[in-house]
Amino acid sequence: MPKLTVNGVEVEVEDGSTVLHACEEAGVEIPRFCYHDRLSIAGNCRMCLVDMERAPKPVASCAMPAGEGMVIRTDTDRVKKAREGVMEFLLINHPLDCPICDQGGECDLQDQAMGYGFDSSRYEENKRAVEDKHMGPLISTTMTRCIHCTRCVRFATEVAGVPELGAIGRGENMEITTYLEKTLASELSANVIDLCPVGALTSKPYAFAARPWELSKTESVDVMDAVGSNIRVDARGAQVMRVLPRLNEDINEEWISDKTRYAIDGLRRQRLDRPYIRGRDGKLSPASWDEAFTVIAAKMKKAKPAAIAAITGDQCDAESMFALKTLFDKLGSGSIDCRQDGTKIGGARAGYLFNSTIAGIDEADALLIIGSNPRTEAAVLNARIRRNWLSTRMPVGVVGPEMDLTYDAENLGDDPAILADILSGKSKFAAKLKRAKRPMIIIGMGALARNDGGAILGQAHAIADAYGVVAGDWNGFNVLHNAASRVAGLDLGLTPGRGGLDVDGIYKAASADKLDLVWLHAADEIEEAMFEKTFVVYQGHHGDRGAHVADVILPGAAYTEKDGIYLNTEGRVQYAARATFPPGEAREDWTIIRALAGRLGINLGFDTIDELRGAMFELVPHFADRDEIKPARWAKFGSKTKMTSDAVGTAVETFHMTCAISRASETMGQCLMALQADAARDAAE
Repeated sequence: MPKLTVNGVEVEVEDGSTVLHACEEAGVEIPRFCYHDRLSIAGNCRMCLVDMERAPKPVASCAMPAGEGMVIRTDTDRVKKAREGVMEFLLINHPLDCPICDQGGECDLQDQAMGYGFDSSRYEENKRAVEDKHMGPLISTTMTRCIHCTRCVRFATEVAGVPELGAIGRGENMEITTYLEKTLASELSANVIDLCPVGALTSKPYAFAARPWELSKTESVDVMDAVGSNIRVDARGAQVMRVLPRLNEDINEEWISDKTRYAIDGLRRQRLDRPYIRGRDGKLSPASWDEAFTVIAAKMKKAKPAAIAAITGDQCDAESMFALKTLFDKLGSGSIDCRQDGTKIGGARAGYLFNSTIAGIDEADALLIIGSNPRTEAAVLNARIRRNWLSTRMPVGVVGPEMDLTYDAENLGDDPAILADILSGKSKFAAKLKRAKRPMIIIGMGALARNDGGAILGQAHAIADAYGVVAGDWNGFNVLHNAASRVAGLDLGLTPGRGGLDVDGIYKAASADKLDLVWLHAADEIEEAMFEKTFVVYQGHHGDRGAHVADVILPGAAYTEKDGIYLNTEGRVQYAARATFPPGEAREDWTIIRALAGRLGINLGFDTIDELRGAMFELVPHFADRDEIKPARWAKFGSKTKMTSDAVGTAVETFHMTCAISRASETMGQCLMALQADAARDAAE
């Protein structure tokens, strides 16, 4: 580890560090535009110049490796003059349109111009003008502002794995562009907006909507997938204006998916803001809470416990699921299920967790993916797999359809029998798993949400045992969920009790008119036709599929409108905070269930959120451990039944529309249409 002196302070840095890292270790802030911790070094902007002893001229600290005995100065007149010169050059062609720029108030160029800029320009020539580029419905471009830092180019190529951005031309004719003038085909594309240090790339849906100082900022958790990306929700009044990533090295680092960032306009559309009751004419009519509860209570009191069932959705918070489970336990019904896609998991925690943790992907040296497309199901997690592959070229095998994962992967076929070949050693990929010291398996809902999902899970368990996927301090057996609520639901026991029905059983019983009431708790990924003969109560926030079949609608709160606990796919406990209030007469979900229980004369044992959480922590103690993961013991799970010959698929076909919120989002619809148009054009050519 080299030792060097920065402004008279001796510091020691890790091998491979740069002079810029050493300066930061010494507590000295170095201005920069092109350098970014998670991207390769470009050395374009020269803003990070420092003086190095015996060097004839200032050196770029971002590109200079830290060496033993170096003496660095950052506060000399020569350094100050050099940085001022660089700033003057950067501003030669910059339009200086800060008052109308969406980057205003959070712009690196603004901030650093305060320290190194002048109050006037010495240049009288006309400024260079650059034509704006088309990058799709998410990214607004004003390329005259571009300073050619190439952060966007490096992100698209290195992190997103979509090399569709680059530079053309030389000198003053250089331009950053998408080569074929089409939408960036990446689920992470909008992260270039955060990376851009000037206002060249800004958010198109957010254009001219608000200034940063007008917004209230709330730290929360994303529920668009099961990764649990840490986010910041910026709201003005009752409206969510934008969602930005929050740094968490163990989960999403500093990236979020486009759906996480832009599906929020769906929070304003097709919202349920009052209770509804379906009349004898078959139409839904507005009602009061009292009227809605009266109808439901009358139905529940007449029904036998075995004739009542509940299905919970993919974005429910743990508190509301616990309240619903408590109510159904009091009613004596065991027909409750959080697996609305029919996934064959439950029981041993190791059989439904991402056991290696998301950060553990960095340690894997071989990967087998079964029935999953991480690129569409967990885009941020897929970027971590790509980073590992870039640095180690680890072998990746896929059991499932052909797909572009942004890294080289060997497609082993989509026949479930391939798993038996891997287990027996007949498959060539088996040798790669055997050579690996830390092999990893990722199994997705495309494999588990089948009728033979239990058998596939059992076969994956056998492969893990045979190839050392679980050994010592390493557990590389991972289940990749799509639903933000799934792990919490399984931990809370929202699976059928003794004599209870699972989702498939509820469908069959409902279609046979054997159920008196089905409670859909924000469950929108359902087969609507199955509930035509059954009385349905829908509790949720959007007028989506579940609301279409409902006889009574109880308006709930979306994830930005309530405090809630969520467990991501690795079982990490995360607390989301309320950024806005629900619209109209909508209420937080647990309070709705508590109020109905009171109407039924049932004491749930809690009246406040703190009392509810206290009762929940007694049942599942690790829910109280914020931002912690309780490791699962390796155990038996899955079944040994026969697998069918049906092809293994993936769970998410359309990345942009997977839930009630994203389906209501106009922005997500525009993204989908833009990509379809590009695909059609490419096919025609």
